Amino acid sequence: MVERADIEAKARELQAAVEETKESAQNTAVLAAVAVVVVVALAYLAGRRRGRAGKTVVEVYRVR
Repeated sequence: MVERADIEAKARELQAAVEETKESAQNTAVLAAVAVVVVVALAYLAGRRRGRAGKTVVEVYRVR
């Protein structure tokens, strides 16, 4: 027969597993967000530096 204490113990076990998974997912999300910000910042800085190195000429032609 299943006792109330058995159900409560299993519920606590499940809750602990959910908490652990949540913390792990949050840590991974934070690391991913930091990595994305760093990559975007590096791309921006590299683009600025390259843009200063040479004059870029853009010609626009209107064709009718």
